[in-house]
Amino acid sequence: MSKQLNDTELARFAEQFAALWNESDAAARRKQIRELWAPTATQTLVDPPVEMREQVEKLQFALPALEVRGHDALDRRVTRAFEMFIEPGEYAFAVPAATRLPAGLIGVTWTMVTKADGSIAGGGFDVIGLDDEGRILTDHQFIEGVR
Repeated sequence: MSKQLNDTELARFAEQFAALWNESDAAARRKQIRELWAPTATQTLVDPPVEMREQVEKLQFALPALEVRGHDALDRRVTRAFEMFIEPGEYAFAVPAATRLPAGLIGVTWTMVTKADGSIAGGGFDVIGLDDEGRILTDHQFIEGVR
């Protein structure tokens, strides 16, 4: 697992990752998912929203893993994020950097920027593992302060 990317490839990966989450055309978004993600890829939300954690705790259940797997599930996940945050026209996602991490992983810092004034409305960090072809195989997403 995990193709090592050089600096140019890391910069291109960051651009492609941001473009995917901002893509308004559904067909183009599906195509980007298939190019960027392996067919069996997973995205795991590591730190679910506080409201969700509180409700699960009230029921005395352990918080379940929040994970999507495969191109179809990723398409639904990315589309829903687009509908919630980008489509209304107030925000855009930006990925200022992708960095090499130990064990052949990539770290992606991202922000949700307010279009009107450029202020940061939220953001997070993804820890990504690539397959041998350079496509995302695992993505553990940490979200901070999204309004």
